[in-house]
Order: sequence, then structure tokens, then C-alpha cells
Amino acid sequence: METILLEYAWVLLVLVFLEGLLAADNAVVMAVMVKHLPKEQQKKALFYGLFGAFIFRFIALFLITFLAKYWEIQAIGAAYLLFISIKHLYDNHYKKEEEHKDAVEKKGSGFWMTVLKVELADIAFAIDSMLAAVAIAMTLPHISDIDIGGINAGPFTVMFLGGFIGLVIMRFAAQMFVKLLNDYPTLETAAFLIVGWVGVKLAVLALAHENLAIIDPHFPHSTTWQVIFWVVLLGIAIGGYVAGVMKNKK
Repeated sequence: METILLEYAWVLLVLVFLEGLLAADNAVVMAVMVKHLPKEQQKKALFYGLFGAFIFRFIALFLITFLAKYWEIQAIGAAYLLFISIKHLYDNHYKKEEEHKDAVEKKGSGFWMTVLKVELADIAFAIDSMLAAVAIAMTLPHISDIDIGGINAGPFTVMFLGGFIGLVIMRFAAQMFVKLLNDYPTLETAAFLIVGWVGVKLAVLALAHENLAIIDPHFPHSTTWQVIFWVVLLGIAIGGYVAGVMKNKK
């Protein structure tokens, strides 16, 4: 029994770390999306975003067997994250200055439209978060005969706790990232590169789905892919921060 408890504690620790990183990515996206709003509206939009993130992760946790069954759901999440990432980078770097100003004004034209965009991003991140959690938690031994949402109560509890702690991290990270984005504007580009990279991760999951199997179904869970994903993600984050610091020194 002690061995099983230690195994559960270790997996929970790993999940908290991974969910914390994914929550930080989600928080960066929320911070970027609301930063054009007045400060009071920023707080409200972040509140709605955090509330939505909690609701969508909670729903995704109960529907995880459904989400894992259909590659189309993962593909839609990937497509949305890639779309907002590519669109933002294109608007920022390739449109003429006048067109870019118009795009910024349009993007920031309404509070509720901003909230809608935040919630849609939350849904995509919730799918990725829960799929990542289930890949780790399902390796745990069953400790009861009770199933919740198609998952044994033991792994389900670990996934719930990992996701909840990740949301607590997001709660504090979101406002911190709003301030960081004001101090280091180049982080905005890094943030949307990360969004696109998480979209690539969901695309890999969809392409490796057993009902599609365009790539090896075991690849998304392999050590090779996990190392590639996290090294690139951390590289983008660190590179964006360093670029911001160097630009501020000029």
C-alpha cells in the first residue's frame, strides 16, 4: 500500500508541474488577449477567463474518454490555436503599419468579443491539458472499483487535484503576465509562438490517433516527443524574455 501511495504522490507531483506549465501558457494567452482593455475591464475579462478555464477543465475531465475517442475534437482544438497564433504573428509582422493599427483597433473593439476569444482558447487548452493528464495518470494502479467519467476513481482524483492546482497557478500567473507584457512587449510574440506550438502538440495527437494513424500512435507519448516539446516551449519562453530585456536596454 505504501508503494502505491508513493507512486500516486510522484505522479501527482509530475502532473502539478506539467499542469502548472500549461496553465502558465494559458495565462499568457489570456494576458495578451485582454491587455488592450482598460485596467478595470482587464480584471473582469481575466475573471471570466479564469472561471471559464475552471469550468472547461472540469467538463473535459468528465468527458476525457469522449475527447480521447474522436481525433476530430483534437484537430479542431489544434486548428483554432494555430489560427490565432498565425493570425496574430501575421498582423504584427507582415501587415502594413496602417493596416496593423486598424486590426488592433478591431481586435480590441469590444469587451465581450475579447471574453469570447479567451473562452475559446480556454477550451482548446483544456483539451490539451486533460489529454496530457490522462496519459500520465492512467499508468497508475486502480485503488477501487469505482469509475468516474470512464476513469478509475484513483487516477481521476489525481488528475482532478493536478488540474485544480494548475488553475490556482494560472490565477496568480495571469495578472503577473499582464504586467510583464507591459514591461516587455516582445513577450507577446513569444506568447503566440507558444500558442502555435501547443496547437502543433494537439495536431500530433490527432494525427497519431488510432482511428487516423497517420503517424505512429505511440509517438505523442514517447520520451523523444516529450523532450522536443518541452525544450522548444521553454526555449521560446526564455528567448522571448531575453529579447525583451535586450530591447529595453537599448
